[in-house]
Amino acid sequence: MSAEKNICPKCNSPYAYSDGLLWICPECTHEWTPDQAPDTQSEDGPRFLDANGTPLQDGDTVTTVKDLKAGKDTIKLGTKVKNIKLLDDPVNGHDISCKIAGFGAMYLKCSVVKKA
Repeated sequence: MSAEKNICPKCNSPYAYSDGLLWICPECTHEWTPDQAPDTQSEDGPRFLDANGTPLQDGDTVTTVKDLKAGKDTIKLGTKVKNIKLLDDPVNGHDISCKIAGFGAMYLKCSVVKKA
């Protein structure tokens, strides 16, 4: 079995596990089959979904769903992030570009935010 099968194609988490015929990511709850290529996700559905599965768009306001490390600081759960920009070309698995008051410009993953 290939080691790449246990890396989540949605959030690149290395903690995915097999449950029968499906692979499941504990971080973003994405499920896929081993024969499914990473780029075979449905083009009909929204590409950017928050932690609750709600579609995100450029300019949305989101809140964090868990504490996030930002260097020596911590972005607390529930921090509001305004005017997000979704990235067509993810940066190290991060698909949101934003500015957070008190922290500055940074990248986030859709799996750690929910639409406000």
